Amino acid sequence: MRLSSFSCFFNLARSTRPAFFSLFLASGALLTWPGVQAAEAVYEARVSRVHDGDTLWVQPVEGGRSRKLRIDGIDAPEICQAGGIAARDALRRRLQDQVVMVHESRLDVYGRALVKLSLDREDVAGWLVDQGLAWSYRWRKSLGPYADQESVARERRLGLFREPHPEIPGDFRKRHGPCPQS
Repeated sequence: MRLSSFSCFFNLARSTRPAFFSLFLASGALLTWPGVQAAEAVYEARVSRVHDGDTLWVQPVEGGRSRKLRIDGIDAPEICQAGGIAARDALRRRLQDQVVMVHESRLDVYGRALVKLSLDREDVAGWLVDQGLAWSYRWRKSLGPYADQESVARERRLGLFREPHPEIPGDFRKRHGPCPQS
């Protein structure tokens, strides 16, 4: 049976444990491993474009190239889904041309930095969920980091939660595929 390079790597790592892992980290190989970002980045940036309710472009204040970011911990409706345009427009009104504090933690499968954003010390993701414009991001059995805010928005029937059973974006994508690109 032929092992993949990934399996071989972890078999080698397991057999030599601390010595191999120390050498691996010291070599900087982890920095280039696909989908892994070794260190968090924190910086101020001006919002230049809002793509949808959880994706935007920023320009770092200190210079450098524009960055496409995905707000971590939430899931906003797809742009072609009920509530998608409302979520995008609300986020645009709130953040367009504003300077935000960005806390990058890692990259998603599309290469976007997953971030926590704050505007004047307010958590942008929490604000979106409070307004009923996004769901707390669910993972396995967890209701996500903003489950309490989502529960309150549901009780108050705000935004998405005016409908008795709004469809979460993951289910929407499974049924309809991705939204057409504009």
